[in-house]
This record gives sequence, structure tokens and C-alpha cells, in this order.
Amino acid sequence: MTEILHTGSPGLYIGFSLLVITLLLADFWVLKAQGSHRVSIREAAGWSVVWLLAAVAFGAWLWWHLNGLYGAQVAQQKTLEYFTGYFIEKGLAIENVFVWITIFAYFSIPAEFQKRVLLWGVVGAILMRAVLIYLGAILIQQVSWIFYVFGAFLLFTGIKMLFFTNKKSDLSKNPLLKWLRARVRMTDTLEGERFFIVKNGLRYATPMLLVLILVEVSDLIFAVDSIPAIFAVTQDPFIVFTANTFAILGLRAMYFLLADMAERFHLLGYGLAIIVMLVGVKMLVMEFYKVPIPWMLGGVLVILVVSVAASLLTKPKADSSRA
Repeated sequence: MTEILHTGSPGLYIGFSLLVITLLLADFWVLKAQGSHRVSIREAAGWSVVWLLAAVAFGAWLWWHLNGLYGAQVAQQKTLEYFTGYFIEKGLAIENVFVWITIFAYFSIPAEFQKRVLLWGVVGAILMRAVLIYLGAILIQQVSWIFYVFGAFLLFTGIKMLFFTNKKSDLSKNPLLKWLRARVRMTDTLEGERFFIVKNGLRYATPMLLVLILVEVSDLIFAVDSIPAIFAVTQDPFIVFTANTFAILGLRAMYFLLADMAERFHLLGYGLAIIVMLVGVKMLVMEFYKVPIPWMLGGVLVILVVSVAASLLTKPKADSSRA
């Protein structure tokens, strides 16, 4: 299976990377100017809208750029692929947000300190996904049957998600956490927002570093699911990278928007599982039948809206919790 057109060029990759760096630097500047503070629902909603508008604006620019180079048909196809990939990544990232909530609760991280951890987490997530997308693109070019592997993996993952949605996880039994605590010199308490401190001439890590590591590892695990899902929509690495990146840039705002009402979305995990399974099936049958991109985009949006609405209209079980 070969992609007819790859839209990425060295200039586009460099330009987009500079745009992302500029946005991240602005985010760090805002964080420094505001200082440590608890992010309100209003602030989180405002930033969520800003990142959504940024993603939409890039999609509009992408259509304009490709329309000038290749014509309206190619521009429409690639822009649909971009938005479909964006909403798939955005939807699947919600499950990652619930994991972050569990991590912050376990370590009793004050709300005013969470913003800095998540900003560094976003930086790490973008870098990791860039590497995974590059490796995925190489695999697709070299091994045509890799789509069947991705499809089977996503189908299995979706079925697993159905059974484990709302199951409680115990971080105290996490093997990575046990390994780090046994090998890293660490303070018993938080030291503000710092990841390291120096005491008696020795450098100590703080629990904030553990939180950051777990945040990055959780995103890596979810990236293994979400990136193959976008490759089911398009094999254009530039579209995959830009859709992923814009979804990740808005992930921190989404966390603060959902943090105080995660339990209300108790059925959302089932909707995400269905999306993963549908994408897996699409990859398994794409040699025989290519599902139109508009159908994929519409299906993803409908499943997300229905699962959110069903969550809000029904009460969660008293013992349900997010993994």
C-alpha cells in the first residue's frame, strides 16, 4: 500500500516546528508571568478554545496551501484527513487525562503545581510522538502488511479497553515507580515546583520528578494506540504529525477542564474503546474496502458526542473510578 501524495517538505517541517516552538515558548512565558496558581474552569475553557481555534486555523491554512499547489480535490482530502486525525487523537487523549488525574491524586500534588508538570509533559509528548511517527512512516513504506498488525493490535486494545474502563488502578504496585524509588535519591516531601534540590552537597529528586516521569510514560503508552489509529486515516507523515501535535498542545487545558468532573464522564471510556475497535477494523479491511474519510470523521464525532451525552444523563456507579 502506497500513499499517492506526501505533502510534507523540509521547509514545511521546519516551519511547523518553529511554530510549535514559538507556541511552547509563549506558554512557558505565560506560566512564568502568572506564577503558581490553581487553574480555574473558566481559564481552562478559555485556553481550550484558543488551542481549538489554532488547530482550525492551521487546517484552513493547510487547505489554502494545498489548493494552490494541487487543486481543490487534494486540498479537501488532506484537510479532512487532518481534522479526522485531530479528533481521533483528541478523543483518545481524554483517557490519558484520566490517568493524569490518578497520578496527581496519588502523589497529592497541589492544583497550583500541576500546570508546570503538564507543560513539560506536553514538550516530552511532542518529541516522543515525532520519533514514533517517523518510525511508523518508515515501517509503512518498508513493510506493507504492517497495517494488519496495527489493525489487530488496535482491535485487541479496544476490546481490552471495554473490559477495563472504570477499573481502579493501584499506583503503589506500579513496577516503574518501585524501581525509581529504589534507585533514585529522593526527598520525602514536595519542594514547591522543583524537580531537584541540593541538600548537604547532594542532589535529590523530589516527588515532582516521579510525577513527570509517570506522565511521560503514560503518554508514551497511549501514543502506541493513537498513532497507528491516525495512520489508518492517512499515511501522510506531515498530516499525522501536525494533527497529533495540535491535539497534544491542547491537552493540558483539557486536563484542567475535566479534572473536577472526570467522574461525570463514566461512559466515555466505552465510546473511546468503540472508536479504537472501529479504526482497527478499518485497517484490517482497507485492502478490500476503503472507508471514506468523511464517514470516519462523522463516526468519531458521533461516538464522542453520544458517549458524553449518555454520561451526563446517567449517574455513575458509586464504586466506579478511572484507571
